[in-house]
Amino acid sequence: MLPLNLSPVSTKKTMTLNLTPQEMAVLEELATKKELTKTGVIKLAIRLLQTLDARIKPGKKLMVEDEATEEKSELVIL
Repeated sequence: MLPLNLSPVSTKKTMTLNLTPQEMAVLEELATKKELTKTGVIKLAIRLLQTLDARIKPGKKLMVEDEATEEKSELVIL
């Protein structure tokens, strides 16, 4: 799988995305918070999932840690 920014052909395609009102509200909130367009948020999410998928090998876990409390939680990607 090629990373998004190394595609051999730089053609763009249009896609229609149907979201629930709750999903749209989350998308709009993230766009505002990250100072991105809604399309930018979707593209960022795709790159993030691609990176995580490439790094998580079978049998390995992805952990997040709260620096203040040192509490660790496993992040599960479905």
